[in-house]
Amino acid sequence: MVKPCAYCGKSPRIEAYSPFCSRGCQDRDLVQWMREGYVVPASDNEDELSDIRPLDNDRMDG
Repeated sequence: MVKPCAYCGKSPRIEAYSPFCSRGCQDRDLVQWMREGYVVPASDNEDELSDIRPLDNDRMDG
């Protein structure tokens, strides 16, 4: 099954631009990311932050 273009919804025509249908859609999507038009949701949940372990500096030196 052919998936539609991730930007405009048309069927992809050229495999080299997958998942986009053209260089234009690929470029427009990149511009959206560069202008912060897309946002990856973040969590301010303290419980998630407490699960992060500190960096072991001894391992970095070796």
